[in-house]
Amino acid sequence: MAKLAEEVEQDQKEGIKTGKKEKNKRVKKVHIRSKKYKEALMKVDHGKLYKITDAIPLLRQISLAKFDSTVELHINTIEKGLRGTVRLPHGTGKQIKVMIVDNANIDKFVETVGKGMIDFDALVAHPQVLPKLAKVAKYLGPKGLMPNPKAGTISTEPEKVAEKIKGGEISWKTEAEFPIIHQVIGKLSFKDKQLEENFYAIINSIGANKIKSITLKSTMSPGIKIDHASLK
Repeated sequence: MAKLAEEVEQDQKEGIKTGKKEKNKRVKKVHIRSKKYKEALMKVDHGKLYKITDAIPLLRQISLAKFDSTVELHINTIEKGLRGTVRLPHGTGKQIKVMIVDNANIDKFVETVGKGMIDFDALVAHPQVLPKLAKVAKYLGPKGLMPNPKAGTISTEPEKVAEKIKGGEISWKTEAEFPIIHQVIGKLSFKDKQLEENFYAIINSIGANKIKSITLKSTMSPGIKIDHASLK
């Protein structure tokens, strides 16, 4: 009987522990928006699709950051697996550091990246170094830095490709699992016309008929839905 009582007591303790775990699993952290964010949100008509010429001035009104915000597009497409390159007329507002890898520096490059040291924004490689470059693919791939033919970052003339990238040429692609493209098109300090021209450059590159919806936003701001139907 004493042994049975001990087993019952142990079962009760385990039940209490399990109950606590299940209770903890059910608790969800609620993200509370700031007063300024809520005020900015009220300035956006969420039932309306804005033309880009109206959306950019509105974006300036609802920007919350105290620094020069990045302007982004979040684009839902009709399918995943889309990718391409395009030259943004006014760049992204960011100084792009491009690394070129060839036979002269591949060994040192592999050693450095293998230690987790990555201090560049884009990578261009000569075809001859690809077998050695594969050794650090696990570091480069997740960051979207692994050179590939579709992105044009494998070339027998890597210096020319690097100059194009520095001149505003960017690669875009959908997420691996979802038909969504996230793309920077400039800074809030850009003139309206510059942001518009960068906007149309990326839309034309993707193809308006492949787009289901577009949201424009800046760092920390609410999103603004764009009238994509008028772009077709």
